[in-house]
Amino acid sequence: MKFIGKLLIFVIVVLLLAIVACYFLLQTRWGATQVSNWVNEKSQYHLAVDAIDHQLSSPSHVLLRNVNFGRKGQPATLVAKAVDIGLSSRQFTDPLHTDTILLQDGTLNLSPATAPLPFQADRLQLSNMAFNSPATGWDLSAQRVTGAVIPWQPVEGNVLGTQAQIQMSAGSMTLNGVPANNVLIQGSLDKGTVTLTTIGADMARGSLTGNARRDADGGWVVDNLRLTDIRLQSDKSLKDFFAPLTTLPSLQIGRLDVTDARLQGPEWAIADLDLTLRNLTLTKGDWHTDDGQLSMNANEFIYGSLHFYDPIVNAEFTPAGIAMQQFTTRWENGMVRTSGYWTRSGKALVLNDAAIVGLEYTLPANWKQLWMDTLPDWLNSVTLTKFSASRNLVIDIDPAFPWQLTSLDGYGTNVQLARDHKWGVWNGDVKLNAAAATFNRVDVRRPSLGLSANGSSVNITELSAFTEKGMLEATAVVGQTPDRTVKVSLNGRGVPVNVLEQWGWPALPISGDGNLQLSATGRIQADAPLKPTVDGELSAVNAQQQQVKQTMRNGVVSGGEAVAPASAPVPTPTTTQPAP
Repeated sequence: MKFIGKLLIFVIVVLLLAIVACYFLLQTRWGATQVSNWVNEKSQYHLAVDAIDHQLSSPSHVLLRNVNFGRKGQPATLVAKAVDIGLSSRQFTDPLHTDTILLQDGTLNLSPATAPLPFQADRLQLSNMAFNSPATGWDLSAQRVTGAVIPWQPVEGNVLGTQAQIQMSAGSMTLNGVPANNVLIQGSLDKGTVTLTTIGADMARGSLTGNARRDADGGWVVDNLRLTDIRLQSDKSLKDFFAPLTTLPSLQIGRLDVTDARLQGPEWAIADLDLTLRNLTLTKGDWHTDDGQLSMNANEFIYGSLHFYDPIVNAEFTPAGIAMQQFTTRWENGMVRTSGYWTRSGKALVLNDAAIVGLEYTLPANWKQLWMDTLPDWLNSVTLTKFSASRNLVIDIDPAFPWQLTSLDGYGTNVQLARDHKWGVWNGDVKLNAAAATFNRVDVRRPSLGLSANGSSVNITELSAFTEKGMLEATAVVGQTPDRTVKVSLNGRGVPVNVLEQWGWPALPISGDGNLQLSATGRIQADAPLKPTVDGELSAVNAQQQQVKQTMRNGVVSGGEAVAPASAPVPTPTTTQPAP
């Protein structure tokens, strides 16, 4: 019995010595190399560790130094100067589930391909780490990251697990191409739902704060988001800048506040923007709400050739459409003010009271083409229930037929400017007058226009102007059918008999001042010139009682013999000549 007892003691001593020897050997470079080789041979992962440290003062912690870990054939998932593993009694039943894992001074690369990892922890901590997640739908890169994931239970396709509390801070971060600094994130994961209870960051020389939730289907719910002093420059057009919002399954905005923001891109810019948006849901290019609100103002807004100063917009969103309570802006040295609504069912925009004052506007070179372009799907018709114009200057610099209206005033009621996605004057009554005008280098005074439009025609009931010495008066009817047939009747009293030469009618064989009578028809079509369609008759008599009558057919004038008074010789007849 004594021998057996001594043998047992010897065995125990040997085992203790072996354990002590292993304990110290594992903390050598040789021991760390052996552990790394064993993992590399026995698993689908690669591991490299320079040293394994253990302090008796902290018996539940093992420290790994200069760690490189990842799947074989893949870039390293973890590179860190130190990994502190906190052990507990749970290792006896679940060896790969630790109490804590602390990663220090390194880089963590996470993607669906790296999950699931072979170990878990009640708490994963990061200290001064870089964090990259490029292939998860969140193109994320962060530096100087400190934080925790509680618990950390990675599963296939989700490195952070399905349920966890998250708290992270980062010195700098880039998310989907948008950089930010001093980032703070607090939230949780719950089976595909990401709840961010606190979001804070310095970005684009400003700051962002708020809270949001990402549902399992990829849709976002933003309860509150505030952007302050943002200064952002983009290489994208305005449409492409906001395009990512249309790709989301849904974006529900509880409240969005933007204060003193400046945004700029190719051919667009917004300066000193203040905006509040409430209760609006965007879904794949459309929007829905029960009681949405928008309040916006800026110092400048530039979009292509449009340049607005001090624009102000206040609007309410309902299931039926948008009620625009106020829109005012300074534009082209003038002021524009209106209110109205847009209906979802009819895609109709109705402006109740539009005023244009003091405008100095030069039409774009392609304004005729823009007038013929089809309107977008969301805008079927545009109606002005009431509008007024005062002291406006409008210029067209088309070299073929330049014109200018000075001090243009006017008013109109129930004017329909668009129908079936096409611009036009489809309905309503309009009265316009100006102090002076120039039409293709012909000056006139007090031009006046009155028209009444309906579904079949535009009736110009009044068209008059004073020339240098006389007065021109006309009426016209423009058909609303696709061929746009025009009928014009013009009278001139005491005017230069060749006043129409600059407007397309050939020069007459008589000169001086006199009276004119013109009746003509033609077709104004977008894809065909006007001149070959014009038929008309012109009669003129000057102060010397010389008379001439000309007929135009298909744009070509015939006849045109000047008839002198009985006491005067008859001038030589003119030859047939085409219209210019």
